[in-house]
Amino acid sequence: MTRLQATKNDPARFSKRRTPAIRNLGPDAARFRDEAWAGLAAPHKTLPCKYFYDASGSALFERICDLPEYYPTRTELAILEAHADEMGACLGSRCLLIEFGSGSSRKTRLLLDRLREPAGYVPIDISPAALAASVRTLHAAYPDLEVLPLCADYGDSLELPHSRIEPARRAVFFPGSTIGNFTPPDAQRFLARMARIAGPRGGILIGVDLRKAAAVLEAAYDDRAGVTAAFNRNLLARLNQEVGADFDLDRFRHRAVWYPERSRIEMHLVSTEEQEVDVAGRRFHFAAGESIHTENSYKYSPDGFAELAAAAGLTVSRVWMDERRWFSVQWLTRTDSASP
Repeated sequence: MTRLQATKNDPARFSKRRTPAIRNLGPDAARFRDEAWAGLAAPHKTLPCKYFYDASGSALFERICDLPEYYPTRTELAILEAHADEMGACLGSRCLLIEFGSGSSRKTRLLLDRLREPAGYVPIDISPAALAASVRTLHAAYPDLEVLPLCADYGDSLELPHSRIEPARRAVFFPGSTIGNFTPPDAQRFLARMARIAGPRGGILIGVDLRKAAAVLEAAYDDRAGVTAAFNRNLLARLNQEVGADFDLDRFRHRAVWYPERSRIEMHLVSTEEQEVDVAGRRFHFAAGESIHTENSYKYSPDGFAELAAAAGLTVSRVWMDERRWFSVQWLTRTDSASP
């Protein structure tokens, strides 16, 4: 039994520790407005997918994760449950675990239960509501663990908090196939940035979604219950509420399409008619059938992702996959250092 497992349900210890304070460096309404203006003024309209995750968007995403069509979450969870001991051994003792896009931290708890004397946990999420809920749950479950929450856009350059315990190594946890939201050149740069954060003795534990049949992929991003459609349209609802736009959500339909030549699913919001929309004082024209491109989700082959990691100065040291080879969790270490 680990130190965390021995103490996480001790109410006396829990009562002596305050819930960790969240440092909020997330984008404000002015930045949201400026990025929306820039994307909607482009020849092919776009909106950044990072803005999916306000309180409503995070709740909708949690519902998506439980849908029968949405295989990534349950498949990755099964991989983590089956191999968490091996992953914990890769992370090692006195590890400072840093998670980008932590959300509910549901997957992270499988790792925390296996860690030996962790130096701390740094959850980073753009949604303050999701982060606050996760921190409360973690504080109750792991009263001895130092949690250092940061509300921020993890795409920004960030100064990470320091733990009281000096870590033996740092490890970045990036589950959920979120690396697929980046174009391959941007993914390479982001992997290199994570490698710098992890340092020469650390590593990156990352979820990577794999190529599969188009029907499976398109169903996962366009479910019959319409939850993903509501999640996508929530971007427009946020612009109405936070920026001062006048999108009519009923005039936009959700579309998800697999492009095998690009190896990616694209999500769009398609205007059902010709219309104009005001966004904080700027008007944008939409032709009937014109779309706003809201998300990419790239899917990789194991060899293709290994090539991407190598270009970022990383070596794939371990790979865990499900039996169907639909999803992988990979342990990456820096090529310029020995594997931990």
